[in-house]
Amino acid sequence: MANSITTDKPHWTALAAEKKQRQLESIPHEWIVTPPSDSTLDVSAFPETCGLLNAREIEITNTSVDVLLEKLACAAWTAVDVTTAFYKRAIIAHQLVNCLTEIFVDRALARAAELDDHLKATGQVVGPLHGLPISFKDQLCIKGLETTIGYASWVGQYADENAVLIDILIECGAVPFVRTNVPQTLAWPETFNHVFGRTTNPYNRSLTSGGSSGGEGALVALKGSPLGVGCDLGGSVRIPSAFCGLYGLRASYGRLPYYGVRGTLDGQDSVLPVLGPMANSVVAIKVFMKAVINTKPWLNDPLAVRKKWDEDEYNLVDHGSGKKLCFAIMWDDGVVVPHPPIRRSLEITKAALQNAGHKVVDWKPIKHKLLGDITRDIWNAGSAEEYMITTSATGEPLITSMGLDATNVTVASFRPQNDGMTAYQLWQLQKLRQTIRKEYLDHWKATASETGTGRPVDAIICPAAPFVATPHGKNRYVDYTAVWNALDYAAAIFPVTTVDSTFDGKAPPHAFYNDFDKDVYEMYDPEKFRNAPVCLQLVGRTLEEEAVIRMTEIVGAALLAAK
Repeated sequence: MANSITTDKPHWTALAAEKKQRQLESIPHEWIVTPPSDSTLDVSAFPETCGLLNAREIEITNTSVDVLLEKLACAAWTAVDVTTAFYKRAIIAHQLVNCLTEIFVDRALARAAELDDHLKATGQVVGPLHGLPISFKDQLCIKGLETTIGYASWVGQYADENAVLIDILIECGAVPFVRTNVPQTLAWPETFNHVFGRTTNPYNRSLTSGGSSGGEGALVALKGSPLGVGCDLGGSVRIPSAFCGLYGLRASYGRLPYYGVRGTLDGQDSVLPVLGPMANSVVAIKVFMKAVINTKPWLNDPLAVRKKWDEDEYNLVDHGSGKKLCFAIMWDDGVVVPHPPIRRSLEITKAALQNAGHKVVDWKPIKHKLLGDITRDIWNAGSAEEYMITTSATGEPLITSMGLDATNVTVASFRPQNDGMTAYQLWQLQKLRQTIRKEYLDHWKATASETGTGRPVDAIICPAAPFVATPHGKNRYVDYTAVWNALDYAAAIFPVTTVDSTFDGKAPPHAFYNDFDKDVYEMYDPEKFRNAPVCLQLVGRTLEEEAVIRMTEIVGAALLAAK
């Protein structure tokens, strides 16, 4: 993917200041609101009470994706009206939690008007996503826009063409309308950089929105976008989805086209980054995946897997047609014990599934710590050198902590610990990972002896993190998501509840696995995490996206019936 690059590099502070000023000037003046004071932590209700949105715009932005598409297809709502409603709400969201990077109102509304004209002239929609505004993490290149991935050093680099997924979504009738904030280097599970600053959690602004798709998570949570696209290397779709109370999907390598995405560790081809949808409903996840896969993305991306949308798989033909499933709950990963709200959400989900007639067994994790260590070492084989090369020309300092106070920082385990390794050393790690993938495959297959269905466990249900959204700088553990990247298992996030101090009091000390487990235990205080969403993760096997989506629907229905 070509990007136009200026050869003379100003100092990073000048680049950041100039970019931030251009962003401020891109916001329509009439959409400026007076946000609540910083002491107001929960701002989730503000978009509908601030007075900027009219009744119809509130209705539009509260409508599920499937119904939105129906109304757009029959011209009950125009694409211009829908795009305007979500754009206004996105700008409100930005003023609350600082979630946007690229704002291009005129361009998006012009695209929406073209779609309206086409529908009026032909009576036909352009495609299955006709008129639907979609937001994107600041990684997916859009022609004529900068893609900084949180680097001040990349300000001024304009894309010469769209990412393949952008072209596919335009072909499907979608309206790209904003891009969203990320951490510098992308390699953080929180969101802060020198250009755009920090993104906060709309349910409690003293907490992180997660990362690295944290801007996307916060925006979608505030219903400033009906559907967002993030990118997941070690949990970057799932962590912000979990922290912001959303549905999100980590697809397997190559299921969605990645070509034209700017990323960190580009060229590292062992644990691959993947794109994934984020939304307020699981139906939106299905709509997105089906629309993209039906365009045959392998014709435009050499690494996209040649697999059509499989309706039999969605109908769980290989899983007893979904009549009586067997789920396995992983209560912890043998490294870090989750906080009480996570434990309670697992218990709620277990009871709901049993009440719905499904079987639930325990999942025994194997070699999760080793998998996590291998994955980090693969990432860090060349990351320190990449970060240095990227920032050296402008003097941009590397961010060493996502905390509000960068003194006395403990380096997170997923950040570079050394200068890298030799190619031979990297090969040995990749070989070991292959061996463990086979062990895990056999481990899963062997569960057929305990399910009572004649099949192995249908899906694993587990935490997405050992905690809900943390105070800024405190999310220092990603292995609850990263192990599934290492194994290349499809995984979805689904919401369960919110933190409630009545039910989520501090548990008595347990037998700690290690010092870090003790640190995580000691950081818990239910008041600190007040109102934070509690989500879980459903894990299927490689390239089982359709089945994972359907099983997530089944779990969601069971939880709803249990309320």
